[in-house]
Amino acid sequence: MTIEAIVTDKAPAAVGPYSAGTKAAGTSIHVSGQLPIDPATGEFAGADVAAQTRQSLTNIKAVLEAAGATMADVAEVTVLLDDIADFGAMNEVYGEFFSEPYPARAAFEVAALPKAAKVEIKAVAYL
Repeated sequence: MTIEAIVTDKAPAAVGPYSAGTKAAGTSIHVSGQLPIDPATGEFAGADVAAQTRQSLTNIKAVLEAAGATMADVAEVTVLLDDIADFGAMNEVYGEFFSEPYPARAAFEVAALPKAAKVEIKAVAYL
C-alpha cells in the first residue's frame, strides 16, 4: 500500500511530523484510541506525557502488526491530550514513530481521558 502526501501552496504547510492531507486506497484498519497502558503490567508506562505517548504509539504499532500493517501504512492520526501544553513533548516522541510521508493529524485538548491518562491516540491505516 502506498500513502501519498497531499501538498499544495494554497493551504498552509505542515509545521511538524504530519502531512496536510494524505491519499490512500485499499483495506482500511481503524485502530481504536490507545491509552498508554503497558500490556505486560496493566499500568501506565510512565507518569509524563513523553512516556505515555511512546506507550500509546507502541500499542498502535502492535495492533497494526496484528493486522499485517506497519506504522508506514498509517494515513491519519488523532491525538487527545489532557493538557495542550504537553503538545511539544508529545510531538517529539510522535516524530520518532513516523517518517515521510507523514500521516494527516489532528491534536486536541480534552477535559479528561479514561483512567486520568495524559494522552490517547487513535489511527487509521490502509493496506
